[in-house]
Amino acid sequence: MAIAAALAIATPVEAMTLNIVAIGASNTWGLGVLWDNAYPAVLQGLLREKGIDANVTNAGVLLDRTSWMLRRLDSAVPEGTHIVILQPGANDLRFFGTKEERAANISAMVNRLSARRIRVIVYDPEPIPPDAYQWDRIHFNAEAHAKIAARLAAQITAPGNPQAPGSAEIISRY
Repeated sequence: MAIAAALAIATPVEAMTLNIVAIGASNTWGLGVLWDNAYPAVLQGLLREKGIDANVTNAGVLLDRTSWMLRRLDSAVPEGTHIVILQPGANDLRFFGTKEERAANISAMVNRLSARRIRVIVYDPEPIPPDAYQWDRIHFNAEAHAKIAARLAAQITAPGNPQAPGSAEIISRY
């Protein structure tokens, strides 16, 4: 149902492929696990295994903060995108931002994408267990990327109601 809703707003040519953009920082990018093991690539593989022709674009940028994600949102999310996975990460708080600024930026991104009729999934779990991280205790290990991709695939393929304008699906559990 969720896929049908995403595809229903696409043109007939676009409806053949589910276009997803994963936007975030170094964890989205896959720092330390190689590009093919980052959750966007794993998610694409999982969706294709389920028979869904999906193209997942990795728009992760090292050291990114939500204010920078907001600035690059329109260029990172091209026309024809059906779903955006927003993984805001912790760089705002790590680099002297505030929780309030982070929340405002996430809300602004959700609103902008919703206005474009793009389904938004915010992946922002808390807490993440220590064994999900690499040696630096900042970046996800390959097993965590695989688990995140599986959770996102389940969310994307789950039947449900279409997203209300200005809202997002929030995944707050690891």
